[in-house]
Amino acid sequence: MASTTGEEAPVIRIVRKKKGGGGHHGGAWKVAYADFVTAMMAFFLVMWIVGLSKPTRQAIAAYFKNPSVFEKNNGAKPIGVADTTTLTKPAPISATDTGKIKAIFKAKAEAILQELQKAPEFKDMKDSVQVRLTNEGLRIELLEKTSSLFFATGSAKLNPRTVHLLQLVAQQLKDLKNPIVVEGHTDSRPLNGANGYSNWELSADRANAARRAMEEHGLHKGQILGVRGFADRKLLRPSDPTHYSNRRVSILVAYTGAGE
Repeated sequence: MASTTGEEAPVIRIVRKKKGGGGHHGGAWKVAYADFVTAMMAFFLVMWIVGLSKPTRQAIAAYFKNPSVFEKNNGAKPIGVADTTTLTKPAPISATDTGKIKAIFKAKAEAILQELQKAPEFKDMKDSVQVRLTNEGLRIELLEKTSSLFFATGSAKLNPRTVHLLQLVAQQLKDLKNPIVVEGHTDSRPLNGANGYSNWELSADRANAARRAMEEHGLHKGQILGVRGFADRKLLRPSDPTHYSNRRVSILVAYTGAGE
């Protein structure tokens, strides 16, 4: 509105300033909260790692020590899914180790033969006990020379001298860590036993009887890896399937594995 003097009145503008949020605290609480969350994540990460299996922890540690190895291997499993098959696979036996094992087996073979020669009760058994090194390992074979040298005829009952012989063998083998397999064999004469008892049952039962005798006189139960009954499937003399030498118990101390 015009003044009475003819001059325009000055325009008065009122500017209102908006107050910022956060009050007097500002943004400091955000920094503290971020630190807290980071600490909690680190804590739960540590707890997760502690609860993992040993192979997985080893894989994680290997990654942080040398991550380039994992980066180069595109087919590697991710961290947290450990390939336990690879981690626990035993290293192959070197030529040097095989040579050492063969030397030990040879010494054991000589010791067994010497014990047989010293004991008068085994005089007529010398030709019926073979101790030799094969491609599989140390093989000790009890070959029947008569119808009932080691076992009662047609049964798995051990003769007293056979028990003493197996005790001698067990004493020589008890300090070895190699797996042991006991095998039973018969000739091709049919065994018409009660309830269908055949050469299959007889060969397995004789091998088991030998196992029990050796475990009772020196061998640890963990040393025996297997007991096998072959009946007449692996004849020592294929040209003479009924020959007495086909009836035998074989004790194999394998170089490694199961002697397969």
